[in-house]
Amino acid sequence: MSFRGLDTEVRKLRKETFKEIANLAYNSANIIDDLEALPYKMTDAENPRFWENIYRERAVIRERLRLAMGLSLRPEDKPVHATEGVDESNIAEKYYEPPLMQVIPSACNACAENMYIVTNQCKTCTAQPCAKVCPREAISLVDGKSYIDQEKCVKCGKCKTVCPYDAISRQVRPCAAACGVSAIVNDEYGRAHIDSEKCVSCGMCMVNCPFGAIADKSQIFQLIRAIQSGREIVAEIAPAFVGQFGANVTPAQIKEGLKQLGFKYVYEVAIGADQGAMAEAKHYVEAVTTGKLPFLLTSCCPSWSMMARKFFPETIDSISNELTPMVATARTIKEKHPEASIVFIGPCASKKLEASRKKVRSDVDFVITFEELAGMFSARNIVLSELETDESDEIKDATSAGRGYAVAGGVAEAIRQCIEEYYPDTEVLIEHAEGLSECKKILALAKAGKKNGCLIEGMGCPGGCVGGAGTNIPIVKANQEVKKFVASAERKLPLPEED
Repeated sequence: MSFRGLDTEVRKLRKETFKEIANLAYNSANIIDDLEALPYKMTDAENPRFWENIYRERAVIRERLRLAMGLSLRPEDKPVHATEGVDESNIAEKYYEPPLMQVIPSACNACAENMYIVTNQCKTCTAQPCAKVCPREAISLVDGKSYIDQEKCVKCGKCKTVCPYDAISRQVRPCAAACGVSAIVNDEYGRAHIDSEKCVSCGMCMVNCPFGAIADKSQIFQLIRAIQSGREIVAEIAPAFVGQFGANVTPAQIKEGLKQLGFKYVYEVAIGADQGAMAEAKHYVEAVTTGKLPFLLTSCCPSWSMMARKFFPETIDSISNELTPMVATARTIKEKHPEASIVFIGPCASKKLEASRKKVRSDVDFVITFEELAGMFSARNIVLSELETDESDEIKDATSAGRGYAVAGGVAEAIRQCIEEYYPDTEVLIEHAEGLSECKKILALAKAGKKNGCLIEGMGCPGGCVGGAGTNIPIVKANQEVKKFVASAERKLPLPEED
């Protein structure tokens, strides 16, 4: 987690990839030929930037470009052309081939899953406590230093605990360490592979891989085609957007930038969050306090609710059935603009799956992340900080409660405030968890009957939505920006619906 928010080479490559795919949609007269040329345009034959040689670098970039087009990776054991499937994806409609998250084999470093090794900090202690505590006699002296026989080692970590010089390192696969549902497994070559049956598409593996070997699929190419078609395109933007496009960029400038891209109208997703806060407050009062349900789980985070359904099916009845803010906002927009195509813009990768699900109509035609939107701005040479705006460009649709959904604890806090305001005699018990590992723990406790009476908020990403896989800035900074945006709302709480 330590390099989240840094402008690393991996992040630069992602930005460049989205920009080039957007450029392709905006400017290419021959998609196939221009896509073929991109790995050469994006690399320097004499000085590879990311990998040890230009051939590996171009191989990885080809697969990244495919994913950014919405296509799947090519199989390693079949002769499939790099542009295979591009004609099918060159459409003005949503295009999605599951799975969403994929490991690029040629980029994976085949990191150790779980290994203890002795580093060069070993001082060859006379006491040699590491060897004394090892239950399998896996540690011996080799060339005057302690050495761990990996065949004998049982990964107990006792040696690391007692080493006085912290000379023993535990090496873990970063993507697996970040995955709260243990969906990262090995392929036959020891490389990471995502078990799609377990994956809930939070994207934490992607943002924690230091080799940029994991990527998700994008819809920016198809979205640009939809804008070019002349259809009415409406944006709904998640409350975590503030600060994501520059410290001095205002919400009004972001709105103006979206209009310059071709969006007809821009709405806050926090409108739907306001609706959700009121609905879930009512749901809690009517179902949990009366004993009809043991507890209530919020539903706005798709990775959290997907994890509950997959791993804790006993809790399904307790998952709120209220519309998520994304869907509620889309329904509101459809009432005003019934013929419009709706685009959700947010920090979240798993929203791409929520918009594609069949059981509950989402009314959302495309989902892109802040990171992908930045690529579109860049491709059109739109510098947000230089845009002129007026009062009519202000984003001022939602309350502080709805805007607070962007940070961990904000959903539960909004619901609590609504309960206290509109159901003043109701005692509300709040719990929240962020990051899927913590979410899993709290669901286990709920299943065991230890969270009865609680409203439980779960956020798949540490920090909440501001820590999503598609964000542009550090979580701490994003949190600060959202707090300012929350404070700027004209109203604190949504009004109850009239009966």
